[in-house]
Amino acid sequence: MSRIEVTASRWAGGWELEIGEDQHTSVRDLRNARQQVIDFLDTVDEEVDHSTWEVEIIPMIGELADVVADARRATKEAAEATEAAARQSRAAARRLRQAGYSVSESAAILGVSRGRVSQLVNS
Repeated sequence: MSRIEVTASRWAGGWELEIGEDQHTSVRDLRNARQQVIDFLDTVDEEVDHSTWEVEIIPMIGELADVVADARRATKEAAEATEAAARQSRAAARRLRQAGYSVSESAAILGVSRGRVSQLVNS
């Protein structure tokens, strides 16, 4: 799979997309930028199927880029922490049940409902 980075600069009519040094197109709505780039590349080189290309749109938003990067990083870390917590909860529920604690006792120990204990043990 091919990969391309495209810079997007905001202007009154939408966004200018710089694909290469001498390759530019534009799009009114940034959410349509990837498809616009694919359409542009298909026009320039009809022999290549660009639909599977990975297109990274890099909005030129100045100092806000750091704020956005921090938010994305925090979101990713939170998702990873949630997955780790879920693994730990499943392991704890299984170990409690294997140790002979009832579903009700396991639920009280874990601070969840009895139904949740069953879900954790069976997932």
